[in-house]
Amino acid sequence: MSNMKEGICVMGEMRKDRENNSTGRVKELENSLSIALEVNDKFQRENVALLKSRPLDTMDEIAYRELRRENEKLKKRAQEAEGEISLVKGVGINSPEMKALQKENEELKANLARAKEDHQFDNLVYKKEIESLGKK
Repeated sequence: MSNMKEGICVMGEMRKDRENNSTGRVKELENSLSIALEVNDKFQRENVALLKSRPLDTMDEIAYRELRRENEKLKKRAQEAEGEISLVKGVGINSPEMKALQKENEELKANLARAKEDHQFDNLVYKKEIESLGKK
């Protein structure tokens, strides 16, 4: 019996570690995505301002191309982060461990409901016994 309790504790700790790691990874990816989007917006605003202010000369063209490449890299990075976030969230919800925990939760709810019913029935029986003893 003690081995089962130890197994349950180990599995619980493993689940907690996995959930903590997933949560941390999601936060990290969301932070990276936020930063990438901010930088992307900044580059786009600078780009528009530069194009409106004057025609491009050779140095501006080089800087423009460099900013454009950087912008494309950041867009790709943001898309990858979004994809990874959705994968991490999806795997956590649909993992076999999560499904097992959901099943266990439903079983425990059913057990609790049965215990409540048993308790209510016992209370009625005891109440009737007390009433019958009080009448004697």
